[in-house]
Amino acid sequence: MPEGDTVHQAARRLHSALAGHALTRSDLRVPKLATVDLTGRTVLDVTPRGKHLLTRIEGGLTLHSHLRMDGAWRIYALGEPWRGGPGHQIRAILGTAERTAVGYRLPVLELLRTADEDKAVGHLGPDLLGPDWDPERALTNLRATPERALGEALLDQRNLAGIGNVYKSELCFLLGVTPWLPVGELSEDLTARLPVLSKKLLEANRHRPSRTTTGHDRPGRRLYVYGRARQPCLRCGTPVRVAEQGDGTRSRPTYWCPTCQQGPTP
Repeated sequence: MPEGDTVHQAARRLHSALAGHALTRSDLRVPKLATVDLTGRTVLDVTPRGKHLLTRIEGGLTLHSHLRMDGAWRIYALGEPWRGGPGHQIRAILGTAERTAVGYRLPVLELLRTADEDKAVGHLGPDLLGPDWDPERALTNLRATPERALGEALLDQRNLAGIGNVYKSELCFLLGVTPWLPVGELSEDLTARLPVLSKKLLEANRHRPSRTTTGHDRPGRRLYVYGRARQPCLRCGTPVRVAEQGDGTRSRPTYWCPTCQQGPTP
């Protein structure tokens, strides 16, 4: 599931494959961009911003993409078979003389003026893995709605950018509170730990092929609660529970241990 760490990895791979090279192939398969041809332009850089990708291209253009739940960018060498999914799922192809980047199932793909990037990402809070990271600002954002459930507040990219559903559940477990606890009811100690722990987790995984919050690499033990419904908690043995959590527009499966985590539950 793409979150801040995996998006940064995708940006690094795209930058390594494309930056400094002229495009020899450009195929953007969304209606608004169907006639756009970027062939001949040089890719300047690929920058992650939270869970967004900004591919900056010669001529003051930026190709903005967002992976959401299922999107992916794959890099292929010249002549290598494409294996990211069926052809009808391809939304973008950016090719150079040596590499081809193929975007699969991209729910967001738009071409902006680089000067207008804020229209796409200006609403985001401080990026946990970016140069703008500011823990105090992130805390101020979270505290602005003290009645809001912590899990929902962590997923709101306007508060801090980079946390997705996996890290939401894992952070709440490590803090020992349920995702339904109102932000304003966090103790001062836990509030102070929240931005530090959030950054620590994403930093620890920004270069890892398999995400872990436990320190273990063995399958089934990489995460404390996420995806482990009805399995024993790695700390106390209580079966992990799962329920939907959302703001009324979209709900996501949320995992917690009813023994290790204190606070309201569904």
